[in-house]
Amino acid sequence: MIFEQLTVHLSVSSYFTLQTMKPKILIINEPLWILIMQTIRPILAENSTNISEFKKNPMAAVAQADGFPVAVLNRNQPVFYCVPAAAYELLMGKLEDLELAQLVEARKNQTEIDVDINDL
Repeated sequence: MIFEQLTVHLSVSSYFTLQTMKPKILIINEPLWILIMQTIRPILAENSTNISEFKKNPMAAVAQADGFPVAVLNRNQPVFYCVPAAAYELLMGKLEDLELAQLVEARKNQTEIDVDINDL
């Protein structure tokens, strides 16, 4: 009964995979997605391609994404993300900013020490 409701959102191959899958954890009173998390992973990119197409011409996949990441799928599951250099550099810059903000937050209540540049 539960699997019949899922067919609206899932492909036929996923439907049969879910029917034969035995979940490791059964949580009562929780959403259905907890039961199927082991087989369905979110795609964290707006653009995706299958691995066969990506192997044929990886630069075409990157070009079609207009500078945004591309999720590369194998059997409709993401196996890796192809992130253009500019997007990766931006991501690393934002991560560095977050780390520095955490450092500033951790040190904001420390006592100040007077330092003379000539003493160094």
